[in-house]
Order: sequence, then C-alpha cells, then structure tokens
Amino acid sequence: MIGWSRSEFSAGEVTHEVFRKGNGPVVIIVHEIPGITPAVERFANEVVDVGFTVVMPLLVGTTGAAPSSKYIASSMLKVCISREFTTMAVGQTSPVVSWLRALAKQLHNELGGKGVGAIGMCFSGGFALGMMVDDIVVAPVLSQPSLPFAVGVKRSADLGLSPQDVTRVAQRASEGCQVLGLRFTGDKLVGTRFAELRKLLGDSFIAVEFESTKKLDHAVLTEQRQELGVQRVIEFLKLELL
Repeated sequence: MIGWSRSEFSAGEVTHEVFRKGNGPVVIIVHEIPGITPAVERFANEVVDVGFTVVMPLLVGTTGAAPSSKYIASSMLKVCISREFTTMAVGQTSPVVSWLRALAKQLHNELGGKGVGAIGMCFSGGFALGMMVDDIVVAPVLSQPSLPFAVGVKRSADLGLSPQDVTRVAQRASEGCQVLGLRFTGDKLVGTRFAELRKLLGDSFIAVEFESTKKLDHAVLTEQRQELGVQRVIEFLKLELL
C-alpha cells in the first residue's frame, strides 16, 4: 500500500492494524469481506485525494490481495466465529463497534474538525450506524450493510443495533444527522434493511440505489463499482466535514 502508514490501535483488549494516509478531516473506512483489496484501496485513495485523512482498520484478511473464492471463504469464517462480530443475533450491536468508536474519538481528539466520517461496506456496512451513537460521527455511510446475515424475516430487517443504540441513532437523525446508504436493489444480503432505515431515520436517510444487472451485484464502491455511488459518497463527505 504505497504512501500508507501502518500502526496498531488498541481499545480494551482488542488490537487491530490501522493504515493511514492524507490530510484533513478524518474518514474511517472499514473494508468489506475479504479484506483491504486493491479495489478498496483505490476507493480510499480517492477519498484521500479530495482532502481527507483516511484511516482503514484491518479487521479480517490482509492488504493488497484480490478477492478469490478461497480468500473470501477464509475471511467469512473469521467473521462467523469471531466474538467481535454478531453474525446472526438480532438486536445487538457488534462489539467491534466499541473499538471503532474509540478509534474515532482518538482521531478526532488528535485532528479536530467538524467531526468524523465513517464508511462501512458489506459485513461492516452497519458499523457506521453504530458509530453514530457518538456526536463526533457526523457523516455515516452504509454501503450494502449485510450483518446480521439476512436469514429469515427478522434478521433481514435487523439493523445490527441494540435497543439503546436504536433510540440514540433515531435521536441524532431527528436532530439533523443524515445517513447515506448505498445498495443494489437485488442484493439479497442487504435484506429489507433499507425499508427499516427509512422507518427509523425518516428524511435523514439518503438512499442511493442501483438496479441490479447480475445476481452477484453487491459491492457498490469496489468490485461492482458504480461511479455515481462513489461521487455521491465524496459529495456527502465534503458537505458534512469540510
């Protein structure tokens, strides 16, 4: 990863590698399965180039490797068995969100500014919503949020938040914090969450949706990249953070 500095960040008993690049307000980008792929890095570099400090934690997988069936399966297994992620449970906030919130606070204390942007994708898509519990997260982006895995009606609709966090997120939305969401309309991994987000957030939820052309359309900002989606994210970050 050319130009990215590597360090580690610890909160509680959890430590992850983090990669950092750029100057300006902070945007935390949480990669999708299987890891920080070339397509994820490409997107992150574009966010850097428009004037942001981008920080990418490495939660599973590695850096620089392109997706493959074996790599995806290996990362998926870690997500399924790790205590950091809630893959099937309804009405719970994943423990890793607490770690991400601590990372956001540390970065905001260091760099200041209007607040922090948070972008989640795929299994991490809903994490940005959980981070919104803190006032400093002012630009949450949910791209194809896929946890808990959409098996059954309840899990398909679940936003991956505890009841207390649902209440807090709704309060922040009522106070004017907008949430940007992106998905392909035929993406079954997203379930019915966009309908639930509309109910919870009302006019504060901005949905950017693309018609599916293939059964495997999923990764809006990376592997099945939609240029309009990328630009809408960048515009949203500029509006809220610059």
